[in-house]
Amino acid sequence: MGVFTYEYEVVTSIPLAKMFKACVLDGDKLIPKVVPQAFKSVEYIEGNGEPESIKKVTFGEGYQFKYAKQKIESLDKENFVYSYSIIEGDALLNTLEKITYETKLEPSATGGSICKTTSKYYTIGDFELKEKGIKAGKEKTSGMFKAIEAYLLANPDAY
Repeated sequence: MGVFTYEYEVVTSIPLAKMFKACVLDGDKLIPKVVPQAFKSVEYIEGNGEPESIKKVTFGEGYQFKYAKQKIESLDKENFVYSYSIIEGDALLNTLEKITYETKLEPSATGGSICKTTSKYYTIGDFELKEKGIKAGKEKTSGMFKAIEAYLLANPDAY
């Protein structure tokens, strides 16, 4: 098994606490609303959103995957850090044991926030990740953050 780590960041004009609340604390409700082509639904199988909770994400029509089960690893509301792992689903492509994402939001100098994400891909056997697949994942995540930003700018009283 190998572990491949990738980091990227997205800068938004949305203040830190508001972005964290929208993306993380209320993300299960907001993301299917704002990006329905990505997430069709989110349901908890175990727990209620705290660490160790397990949720099933059903992806939208036309998305390349059908579903993923996610385990919440950590949730630090005071330091704006959230971590979860994809532990089951066709997104693992039978070549990955799991994928762990840690997102940390930090304030930007302009009053917005910087969303820093570290992705760790735990491969099965000798499988090696291709840069093309990683780039596509980064683009989807960036697109999701930008869609949430656009929603919050269009709805200034939300959150």
